[in-house]
Amino acid sequence: MNPAGVRRSAHETTVAAPAATVHRLISEVENWPRTFPATVHVAHEEAPEGEQRLRVWDTAGPAEGGDGGVPRSWGLRRIVQDAELRVNFELLAADPPLASLGGAWLVEPLDENSSRVRLLQEFRAADDDPATLDRIADGVARDAVAQLAALKENVELAHATADVTFSFEDSVHIDGSAKDVYAFIDEAGLWSERLPHVATVRLTEDTPGVQTLEMDTRAKDGSVHTTKSYRVTFPHHKIAYKQVTLPALMTLHTGRWTFEETPDGSTLATSQHTVTLNTANITRILGPHATTEDARAYVHTALSTNSRATLHHAKTHTETLTAPHPHTRPERNR
Repeated sequence: MNPAGVRRSAHETTVAAPAATVHRLISEVENWPRTFPATVHVAHEEAPEGEQRLRVWDTAGPAEGGDGGVPRSWGLRRIVQDAELRVNFELLAADPPLASLGGAWLVEPLDENSSRVRLLQEFRAADDDPATLDRIADGVARDAVAQLAALKENVELAHATADVTFSFEDSVHIDGSAKDVYAFIDEAGLWSERLPHVATVRLTEDTPGVQTLEMDTRAKDGSVHTTKSYRVTFPHHKIAYKQVTLPALMTLHTGRWTFEETPDGSTLATSQHTVTLNTANITRILGPHATTEDARAYVHTALSTNSRATLHHAKTHTETLTAPHPHTRPERNR
């Protein structure tokens, strides 16, 4: 029997991938932005021994379903049981009308290359009103179905075609503080003035540390492309992002900017990208004889070109800030 006012739900799907692989992609949270479309970034916070505390940034929110289009964050407590292929979870704080929500991911092997994934959830409303519980139950069900469908699609893709997802990075040493370099990347609203390849830019930050960045960028052939990304900022050492408007050759693009001060007082600034190719469009975009390797090279070059340009403009800008004023001369010893 359920306690009064508590509802439980169970949803499941089968995945054409080994159970251990599926469990790993659920338990290792760095996979979430590429597994669940609404997830922008996940970070670990300090937690008691034996459990995890996570901060999740997404565009849907727990038990709401769909892409709300507005980034938000929420806290999650987890206990990962690798031997049982189980992950227990609980919201750290729930917003009305939700009073609490928790549950578990369970993965069961069916054979060597397929598994059953079950998502169990238990929740209650702030006022225990049956009608409110019904509305919450509808949202929980929509969210569960969407998460399981995304998990199935993206885990099967990752397992079957490992070569279509890849990561790379570009770095530059800058003679300046991490704080100043970070500021250049954080102040993306000024990029149309600072970066030649950016035609127009629209940056909003309704919640401190959570940004929506829309840009029109110029390609080498003169064409202009519009992109939209959600960014999560961690002054003054990291900015993580997920691009949500994607060109035809990609089904996923996430990345991060990192800023590491070195012992000599300079900063190592790095742009990292993770991409999943849209293999269905390779020959349409690159020609009838183009291969997956051709598409990897094309996308890598395009993204690296813009990243390196941005990093070098950040270098010039930062080093200009810290350079001695031309009219300043050291005093002579007297």
